[in-house]
Amino acid sequence: MSIKESNLPVIGGIVAAIGAGVCCAGPFVLLLLGVSGSWIGHLTMLEPYRPIFILLVLTSFGFAGWKVYRPIDMCAPGTVCAVPLVRKRRQVIFWLSALTALMLVTSNYWIVWFA
Repeated sequence: MSIKESNLPVIGGIVAAIGAGVCCAGPFVLLLLGVSGSWIGHLTMLEPYRPIFILLVLTSFGFAGWKVYRPIDMCAPGTVCAVPLVRKRRQVIFWLSALTALMLVTSNYWIVWFA
């Protein structure tokens, strides 16, 4: 298995989390950066698709977690998943990206405290 294949679920989860958070956190972040315009209101058109994005986030990170935490004996010798240092680094990256995705997915609940 190549490195690109093993990173795909985490990258897909982050992209789906950005899609889920763009309707709520997107306009707020753009306004904080000084970007304004009437087009910012169109970002809320993605709100009906938010549950689909959340489902994609959960599926992607579930699959990525399974791949990162599967037993070493399931890995073929000589592959990257059999190297302990690489496994530990991937676990750290998995959790950092999962926390980032959680912040983006739940942004519509906590963003009101900053607005």
